[in-house]
Amino acid sequence: MPVFQTIQIVNTSLEACWDFFSDPANLSVITPPEMNFRIKFPQPMPAMYQGLIIRYTVSPLLGIPLEWITEITQVKDHEYFVDNQLKGPFRLWHHQHFFREVPGGVEMRDVVNYELPLGKFGEFFGLGIVQKRVQGIFDFRSAVIEKKFSRF
Repeated sequence: MPVFQTIQIVNTSLEACWDFFSDPANLSVITPPEMNFRIKFPQPMPAMYQGLIIRYTVSPLLGIPLEWITEITQVKDHEYFVDNQLKGPFRLWHHQHFFREVPGGVEMRDVVNYELPLGKFGEFFGLGIVQKRVQGIFDFRSAVIEKKFSRF
């Protein structure tokens, strides 16, 4: 099973970082515009909680819109939260978000376990493409966060 991991030091307080990332409405801010990310449900977006179901459309490849439904399965305030895909383009998508104060700000660590559809066939033909796409999404997010939380 492919695993993607990334760490970013965010130049802000734990409170500010948590407030931003624990607000699902901010997903559209940190997702590349070409993915056409749109939250469909719930509207308005409530504060994040364990059991929250979020339905949205996204165009991860070739501009084809797909429905993606995730559930927030775990939340420990100011420390971590976990989302799992219930329906979407992956066979499995399990995304862990970790936050901890460090000198200079907040260490934000993401661990994504995922499986492509179609088993070994999907991995053989699509894994390289998907790995590059996932890296690109997190690179975009990193740049947005760096700009948003940079201190002048």
